[in-house]
Amino acid sequence: MPDITKALKSFGYAFKGVTALFRFENNAKIHLILGVGAIALGFLLDLTTVEWTVLTIQIAAVMAAEAFNTALEKLCDVVSPEHHPLIGSIKDMAAGAVLIMAISSVVTGLLLFVPKILEL
Repeated sequence: MPDITKALKSFGYAFKGVTALFRFENNAKIHLILGVGAIALGFLLDLTTVEWTVLTIQIAAVMAAEAFNTALEKLCDVVSPEHHPLIGSIKDMAAGAVLIMAISSVVTGLLLFVPKILEL
């Protein structure tokens, strides 16, 4: 039988992490604003269920990538407070992963929104 108290504590820690991400991390705030903007545009353009699914997955993927990147950067800072070329490379790769996801989201947004805008 699962320990409900332990599970609720885990959810609490996760929400604490999400709150910290969007409260303190500038890039996460930017992604959040753009995600909310995409959702608003989705309502204006009356997306289908499949289009909403694709949009939701893209937004969540960018947010998750940003969370992983932020966590990895903070871990690297603790492990190696002084500059280290390998740590710098790790941080750059993690940031690159977010960039890849963000570009994918922009392309997906264009594929979803441009045809609907052109129909107007």
